[in-house]
Amino acid sequence: MRILHLDSGQHWRGGQRQVYLLAATQRERGSEPLVVAAPNSPLAGMLKTQGIASAAVAMRADFDLLAMRRVRRIVSRWRPDLVHAHDARAHAIALGALLGGDIPLLVTRRVPFVPKGRLKYGSRVAHFIAISQAVGEALQLGGVGAERVTVVYSGVPSPVVGVPRDWRREAGWPADTLLCGVVGAMTAEKGVARLQEIAEFVAPDLRERLRLVLLGGTAIGADSFGGIAAYRAGFVDAIHDAMAGLDMLWHPSGAEGLGTAVIDAMALGVPPVAFATGGLAELVEPGRSGLLAAPGDVRAFAQEVERLAADRALREALADGGRARAAQFSVDRMASGAAAVYDMVLARATALARNP
Repeated sequence: MRILHLDSGQHWRGGQRQVYLLAATQRERGSEPLVVAAPNSPLAGMLKTQGIASAAVAMRADFDLLAMRRVRRIVSRWRPDLVHAHDARAHAIALGALLGGDIPLLVTRRVPFVPKGRLKYGSRVAHFIAISQAVGEALQLGGVGAERVTVVYSGVPSPVVGVPRDWRREAGWPADTLLCGVVGAMTAEKGVARLQEIAEFVAPDLRERLRLVLLGGTAIGADSFGGIAAYRAGFVDAIHDAMAGLDMLWHPSGAEGLGTAVIDAMALGVPPVAFATGGLAELVEPGRSGLLAAPGDVRAFAQEVERLAADRALREALADGGRARAAQFSVDRMASGAAAVYDMVLARATALARNP
């Protein structure tokens, strides 16, 4: 099977990681993926390093006519069995590139927001893959029929840890501090703006024992949030080594499609604290694989942090439960779910061609 993947992302985030993992697994299974990515993006670099077929197309806007023409030429030359778009911009460009053709278009939706506008979500998209039930429900609220949506949870590889990062030594912190990690894009939408407020609700005596490690973004160096000393590590390539050196994960995102950083943390035995929003409420089993606070309730989030910090036995129990839970979100399972959708879409296209 020939699959043309489209991703417009210029940074390495959860979506780009999923595209890479899916394409790599498809190639291992005997399919022929070709990934169209943004020039000089981390995804393009990773694909090139791993020898996965790729093409570079700058996608500057949702309806970038030049990008549409370039993708159309690639489609015309390569003749994929289907096209799989992985973000909103790639979705729009694929619609333009495939105008007038009959190659099936699949779109992965990763955000739990209700989509707006009927044009992009019409019948030209053969099927939508939602990365959680929350994302699937949002699509349906936006007018996409349930029969056109399949939930395929994101997957992460089993962690391979070389030497866990010793953040206490690197940052010059005392040996008895508890390390709380924040992983991902350091943006307001991922909840970084809430760190100050959460920290201020943590009991003052506990603040002295806690340390925050921010893994992601571009800033590097010492920082502080609400009286809790912090260290910004910037983008970290060996993420499993970095996360393995943590005692707990803070995931303060207010709207999350699923949360692969949380899966990584659980796989490493690092218990997460998160808001019960979007796919996180499906991912984390409260009291078994992590702790959840009501959406947007920063005081409750801080209370869960205090509870976890005060109870070593709870941290150990959640670490064990988290490993078991994370095993259910494997890359193989994600790739098999996508393959089942591909087969269904192609079977429908074949049936329609025979009986127009």
